[in-house]
Amino acid sequence: MPELWSFASAQEITEVLEWRTDVLQARAGEQRIALRSRPREIVTFQHRCDALRMARAAELARMGFGEEWLVPLWYMALLPNADVTQETTEIAIDTTVADFRAVDTVAIAVDGRAASLAEIASVEADRLILAEPLGAQLPGTIVAAARVSIAPVRVGVLSASVEIARRRQNDGVVTATFLLRDAPELTALVLPSYLGRPVQTDPSLTRSPLVASLRRAVEYVDNGFGPVVVEPLRDLFERGEAITLKAQGMTARWALRRWLWSLRGRQASFWLPTWGRELQLRTTMTSGSTLMRVTPVADPAAYIGRAILLEMPSGLRFRTITAAVAEGVDHRMTLSSNLGEPVAVGTNVHFLTLVRSDADRIEIQHGAVTSEVTLPVVEVLE
Repeated sequence: MPELWSFASAQEITEVLEWRTDVLQARAGEQRIALRSRPREIVTFQHRCDALRMARAAELARMGFGEEWLVPLWYMALLPNADVTQETTEIAIDTTVADFRAVDTVAIAVDGRAASLAEIASVEADRLILAEPLGAQLPGTIVAAARVSIAPVRVGVLSASVEIARRRQNDGVVTATFLLRDAPELTALVLPSYLGRPVQTDPSLTRSPLVASLRRAVEYVDNGFGPVVVEPLRDLFERGEAITLKAQGMTARWALRRWLWSLRGRQASFWLPTWGRELQLRTTMTSGSTLMRVTPVADPAAYIGRAILLEMPSGLRFRTITAAVAEGVDHRMTLSSNLGEPVAVGTNVHFLTLVRSDADRIEIQHGAVTSEVTLPVVEVLE
C-alpha cells in the first residue's frame, strides 16, 4: 500500500482542474472537441509544522518522491454527526458532499494532529461503514465529534518539489503538490435552463469588469506603401470577462465542484445573466401580452435574437426578443412567448449572454469554510 501523507493542512489549499479541449474556430462559429473526459487534479497543501514534523516531511519526500502516496483531501474534510468511539464500525457523516468511495480508505485526524487510515466497506448517504472496528485511530474510548476530521483519501504522486520554509527553529511551513489519480465522475448540478443550456444564477457570482475585453478577430493588411486595410476574420463579436464564484459550507462547495465539472473546461456553454437591468419597462405588460416597451439602449436591430431574464415574483423567467421597432421615444419589443402573469414597470430585466470558459485550467482556492474560483469566460454562439 502507498505511504500516507499524514500531515494535516492548516492553511489555504489550492486545487487545479485541467481539461483539454480542441477549439476549431470558423468565420461564423466554432467547434469544441473534448480531448480529456475527466480533468487532471493537482492539489497543493501547506502544512504548519514543528521541527520534528518538518524533518519527517523531508525524509518522506527523500524516500518516496517518485512513488505513489495516499493523500487525504482536507478541503473535503467533515465533522462527524456524533461522537466517535473505539470498536465502532460506523461513522455518522454526510457522505453526499465529499468524494467518499466504497472499498477505499478514509483519513481520520483528531485535534489537527497526524492522520491515520481506516478502510471503508460501504458508503451510505448518512454514514460510512468500516471494514474493521476503530482502535488506534482514536486517542481515547470516546472522542467528541468536534475534535474529529474525516476526509476522503485518493492516490497521488508528488508533481513538484516539496518546499520547507522555516520561520523559526521550531516553526515552519511545508508545501507539497500532488497529482491525484482516478478523478471522479460527478453528475451535473441542476440549474435553471433555457434553450437546452443551464443558466448560472448563483447569487455569490461577481464580475471583474477591469479585465473585460470587447474584440473581433481581424487581420491588418499592410503592404508598406499604402493605407492599412482591416479584414474581418470572424463574423462573431467576442466579449470576454472574468467571473468569480464563492461557496461557503460543504454543500455549496460540493455544488460548485459539480458545476465546474459539468463545464469540462472550454467545452460546455452556459447562460450568464448580466444583472445590469439594461431593459427598463415603460408600461406594464398584461399576462397574455408579448409586447414590451422599454427605454432605448441600442439600435432596434441589435435587440433581435437576444435572450433576456426577467425577475418575476414567481421566479426567474427567460425569453428571446424576436422583433423590435422604434415607437416614438420608446422601443417596442416582441418576446418569444407571453409570461402568463402581469409584468410591472419596476421589474428587473437583464440580458442573457451565452458563454463558455476561456480556459481549460481552473484554479480553486479552498479556505477553512469557503472556496473561491475565478473563471475567464468568452461569448459564443452555441
